[in-house]
Amino acid sequence: LSLYDATCQIAQEVAERIQERNRYQRNGESSAKLNVIIRSSLQNLGEKIDQLKDLLLRAVSTHQITQLEGDRRQNLVDDLLTRQKQLQASYKNEGTEPDVIRSSLMTGGVKRGVTNPWLLEESEETRGLGFDDLRQQQRRIIEEQDAGLDALSSIISRQKQMGQEIGNELDEQNEIIDDLANLVENTDDKLRNQTRHVKMVDKKSTSCG
Repeated sequence: LSLYDATCQIAQEVAERIQERNRYQRNGESSAKLNVIIRSSLQNLGEKIDQLKDLLLRAVSTHQITQLEGDRRQNLVDDLLTRQKQLQASYKNEGTEPDVIRSSLMTGGVKRGVTNPWLLEESEETRGLGFDDLRQQQRRIIEEQDAGLDALSSIISRQKQMGQEIGNELDEQNEIIDDLANLVENTDDKLRNQTRHVKMVDKKSTSCG
């Protein structure tokens, strides 16, 4: 943690010196001495970041911290690597405008009264637990998730069965409707035949009269 603080402080100092170097250049003053200091500071910054990466890898591999905490701290190291590249580009007058880089660096650096992000330890649920306790807690969480998935699977199976039953019922209703349609058609044909017969009988009875 102290190494992370020191590394962030170096990044701040490099950004400030780059700003000062650029101001000298704009005023036509010599900036050779500052360039030497900046190059040395950038090299020191890279060495500190390498040390952080090695320490973090060792802490995760020996289970001094959880994998989740290791991932969070890895993001902080990656942020330092990004700022290092920005500083190198600014030193060479490449890429983003130095003022913009310095602004972004200052917001991510170490400030008085601001809690070190690496000191934001784990949640209350996991704080103080050993590796075995954490593993048991993770196993319990996985079991609860499995139970929830089993319940969800059972609900989906019931819904699928209900859908199949509804489909079967619709098929039966469609068959009944088809039968009714055929019956109505047959009845209509019979009615038309009977109507013709009645008309013929009525015509014959009239002619006979």
